[in-house]
Amino acid sequence: MEHPENSSEYAGLQVNSGVAQQPIVNPYLNRNRFRRRELSVGEMVEGILKGDVTILSQAVTLIESVNPDHQAKAQEVINRCLPYSGNSVRVGISGVPGAGKSTSIDEFGIHVLKEKGGRLAVLAIDPSSERTKGSILGDKTRMEKLAQHPDSFIRPSPSAGSLGGVARKTRETIILCEAAGFDKIFVETVGVGQSETACHSMVDFFLLIQVAGTGDELQGIKRGIMEISDGIVINKCDGDNVDRCQMAATNFRNALHFFPLPDSGWMPKVLCYSGFYGTGIKEIWDMIYEYIDFVKANGYFDYRRNEQSKYWMYESINEHLRLSFYNNPLIAGQLAAAEQSVLAGQKTSFVAAQDLLNLYFSALKND
Repeated sequence: MEHPENSSEYAGLQVNSGVAQQPIVNPYLNRNRFRRRELSVGEMVEGILKGDVTILSQAVTLIESVNPDHQAKAQEVINRCLPYSGNSVRVGISGVPGAGKSTSIDEFGIHVLKEKGGRLAVLAIDPSSERTKGSILGDKTRMEKLAQHPDSFIRPSPSAGSLGGVARKTRETIILCEAAGFDKIFVETVGVGQSETACHSMVDFFLLIQVAGTGDELQGIKRGIMEISDGIVINKCDGDNVDRCQMAATNFRNALHFFPLPDSGWMPKVLCYSGFYGTGIKEIWDMIYEYIDFVKANGYFDYRRNEQSKYWMYESINEHLRLSFYNNPLIAGQLAAAEQSVLAGQKTSFVAAQDLLNLYFSALKND
């Protein structure tokens, strides 16, 4: 386009044409040069067994993927790592938000690595937003000591709508971490309150972190998370809060007497500690290892591992059935119409669901 300023009536004024808009990305960039080579199942398993945390992270990402092709490859990796798993101490850690779970894990981990050696894996579950479906995955920032330790591995994962305080593939991640040589596994839940049964079904010791002054004595005798806990610890027992923590510990001990004795035969203990100052950590680890020795001696340790394997077999069946239902082309085509009929008041939710299930089962018979 010619500039009017270049007209002869504007003596001494000259406007040059501009340059074309340059592309944002370098046109000579070779994208394949920076593309990560996809590992085969054999290479991935070999890297995991060697303890390579980079390959371990890639494997965890693979099993968390919802891509059907990725799932098939992930199952093969898990099956080949399964014979090398089961040789760790699995500890589930839960508590209300703000109880100091991440800070406590940092202190727990550093203490046990210093005293017992070995390797530690922390599986931190971060809650996902119900609106955006995203997660911050920032638990690692509160584990400054473990994040720098060469024998620790921290893996934040989104809950992605999974109930029970853990992620959808936490169980499989534990198997991979054990195959990679991690003999201590921490599973930090999202802290959702009294629905931590999923976490309890994949760990050997379930630790509940409480803080003083969060409720009256009635809170201590509520069913749910209290009766599945193998140990209860009161955090932030320092400064002017020591007396309140000791009083809370007494209340919890009294509340535990109202519960029947667990199948393990172990009476849960209640201890106080300070995650910020690192006091009382040794006593907590002594309690955990005392419990492990106790349940191994009476046979409950193996029994619980077997029951957990059976539980996750049924969970896997439920998940595969759900995925098969929603991925069915016939169901995918009728799902929107069923939603509209429910919203228009033409069908109840139960009738619409039953119609879709009948359609699904009839399609399976015809196949």
